[in-house]
Amino acid sequence: MMIAGAAGVGKSRLAAQAVAGLPGYAVVHALGTETAAAIPFGAFAHVLTGPPRSGENLLRWAARHLRGQAGRRGLLVSVDDAQRLDQASAALVHYLAESGEAQLLVTVRSEEPHPAPVTALWKDELLRRIELPPLTVAEVGQVLEAALGGEVAARTVRQLAGMSEGNVLYLRELVHAGRDSGCLAERGGAWRWRGEPAMTTRLRELVGDRIGHLDQDEREVLELVAFGEPVGIELLTALTSARAVERVEARGLVVTVTDGRRENLRLGHRLYGEVIRGDCGTLRTRRRLRTLAEGLEATGLRRREDGLRAAVWRLDSGSPADPAQLTSAARLAWSRQDPRLAARLARAAIDAGAGVGAVAVLGEVLTVLGETGPALSALSAVSMPTSVPLSTSAEAAGALAVAGAWASMTEGERAQHACSLGMNLAWAGADAEACRVLDAAVATLTEPGWRQEAYVYRAVADCFAGRMGGAAESLAEARACAPGTARGLAHALALRTWVDAYTGRPERALAAAGRTAEDGPDREESAHALPTLLDALCAAQLFRGRPEEAARTAERGMELPAAELPVTGFAAHLAMAARLRGDAAEAVRRCGDDLARLPEREPYLGRCLAEQAHAFALLGRLGEATRALAEAEEAAARWAFTRQHVLSAAVWVAAAGGDVAGAVRRCLAAAEHAERHELRGHLMFALHDLVRLGAAPAAVERLRELASLVEGPLVRLLARHARALGDPAELREVAGEFERLGLLLHAAEATAHEAAAYREAGRGTLARGARTRAWALARRCSGISTPALIELATPELTPRQREIVQLAASGLTNRQIADRLTLSTRTAANHLQAAYDKLGVNDRTQVARLLTVL
Repeated sequence: MMIAGAAGVGKSRLAAQAVAGLPGYAVVHALGTETAAAIPFGAFAHVLTGPPRSGENLLRWAARHLRGQAGRRGLLVSVDDAQRLDQASAALVHYLAESGEAQLLVTVRSEEPHPAPVTALWKDELLRRIELPPLTVAEVGQVLEAALGGEVAARTVRQLAGMSEGNVLYLRELVHAGRDSGCLAERGGAWRWRGEPAMTTRLRELVGDRIGHLDQDEREVLELVAFGEPVGIELLTALTSARAVERVEARGLVVTVTDGRRENLRLGHRLYGEVIRGDCGTLRTRRRLRTLAEGLEATGLRRREDGLRAAVWRLDSGSPADPAQLTSAARLAWSRQDPRLAARLARAAIDAGAGVGAVAVLGEVLTVLGETGPALSALSAVSMPTSVPLSTSAEAAGALAVAGAWASMTEGERAQHACSLGMNLAWAGADAEACRVLDAAVATLTEPGWRQEAYVYRAVADCFAGRMGGAAESLAEARACAPGTARGLAHALALRTWVDAYTGRPERALAAAGRTAEDGPDREESAHALPTLLDALCAAQLFRGRPEEAARTAERGMELPAAELPVTGFAAHLAMAARLRGDAAEAVRRCGDDLARLPEREPYLGRCLAEQAHAFALLGRLGEATRALAEAEEAAARWAFTRQHVLSAAVWVAAAGGDVAGAVRRCLAAAEHAERHELRGHLMFALHDLVRLGAAPAAVERLRELASLVEGPLVRLLARHARALGDPAELREVAGEFERLGLLLHAAEATAHEAAAYREAGRGTLARGARTRAWALARRCSGISTPALIELATPELTPRQREIVQLAASGLTNRQIADRLTLSTRTAANHLQAAYDKLGVNDRTQVARLLTVL
């Protein structure tokens, strides 16, 4: 057998593992090296002793010696790096295969030329050839978890898979380097990577050995590609030597990639760049970057992308750059969802004397990065007329600091400044000031494209404030602006889809998302529409009852290039989907991925913390749930739709602590909040939570009315569940529908309600059957405990006894229980003892074990 693959994918290790301890065979090992290749039979010199017999064929002589090593056993020859064999050794291997005198296990590097006899091994079908590819991302995750002995965050798996490109050898060295440097460490219950790859001496030597010797022209080619990849082939050959480019490509050090009609070159492996750039000093680095910038500028910067790349190279080389070019590059970097680069370019443009356009870009970027203070400071350097009806707060007043600048701006500059300032204020929770700024901009702008932009930002401010009707009106105005821009239209469509999803129109949102994906404008012009659209899709799929689809959409969102931005905090959707499927432990893990990277006190962070608190509560981890909820309340409060997750989580944290009455009160508050802000998707879940908590009468009529307002089958199923309580046959059908949709937790609870209905009707056999089905469903829900499932475990108890038992299981003393429920301590103790007698237990520890579903 022949194992082929790139260097470092694990060929040699796999071959060694295959022959280790192989019974019935004598194994002869041979290794192809550059040194031994200069000597005939050099790879087998360690086993070939004594001269040939008179007239003996050299191949037969060598084969005879190898067989002598085996004695009466079979002979297995293992040849590593056979592409480096000398001609005699290669001929010997071919002879052994063709004659059948030995079994062969051969490894070769697929990207290097092979001696003809080695190539003939698989071409003539003497050996079966297996290609050993690099590890996939999923396989990297499996290897990392096995090596590190614990869970590895999904983002870290993707990072290490990207850095290593699935090369096992490089992956191992990256892990060692990351652990030694602290980049890779266990944080929040999972291994996470932070920072740039750490190039240890060992890793640098391995990569350097793979690169090999370079002449001066080849090094120049690789350095230009390392600093500028991807580099156009025409540009690179113009700056260097076409023959040198061909040589490094033939060695696999660079590869050709196609970008539309343009062919570019990239390094053959990401880590090559780390080594090559590390070997360049400061002056050499600047010279290479300047060469790239000048060469690209000489072509006329035919694409917008060219302007961005030339500006970055100019900036990194320390050479002068045009302020307008830097501003344009900053705007393009921002549209490409690279906020760090956009901020850097915008600051450079301002330092070079750029106008308000650069300030506007910087202000918007810093806002979304969570740096609202610096953003406001940047925007404060530009003023609007004092007649604009802004509030007199210190923050708003700061934005009007420099009198007279507004009059000298172009209309585009005024629009950009107003949109950036409006975004800053809306992000910070000052929605009234944001709306005044944007309304004033709309009143003074005449260009349809800029008016459209201002209307879209006005709609964003309305969404943050929970005024969905106002957002819809602003978006209608935006779409009416003609002729608008591709960017404005894309953002208007994406935000309209978002509003539809959250206000109870998931069917319309899903249809709009499909049309936008097929017929939408150029992504380059509207890159920020995609995160909004994916967020809307997640919400629509969840509110329609498609948790699996929502999880797939959220996974796509997690892989966006703007993964560090708070607006791409899709872990909350992943957690909600997992929770609905009954996997609260998975929900906790998913939230951990975003909590490790989102800025502090950001609303998206609060949404994620709230979902984590919700999942902790369902798992009975009350202390962790309480802490996460407290952090979520502080972070998520600014925006209505993130606040909703906090209100929902508070319901189940209270329930986990045994305070079912308090949970019902919080549930009513969550429903009122959702209704006030037109968050009908969240409203249906809040009302259904009343059913799950045993307070169905407060929800039946409202869910029936909501079913006529909200699209999709899920709301009708939730309303049906509320009406079905007491009707076991109907409850069984409801549970079946929940299970079909993948909502296992709701299915388990509905089946528990069915068992209770049969029990109350005195139909014990049917009650036991329903109870068995409920237990089977509950066991698939990863240790989740809710009032309906607790009732399943403790059917003999009264509601008051069940409430007291749950408080006792959470660790409260009799006095604390009495204070919580406004009872005397003696009464609480009596209820608890009666419950112990019914359950056949003696203390709180045994009760806690009983209430754990699994």
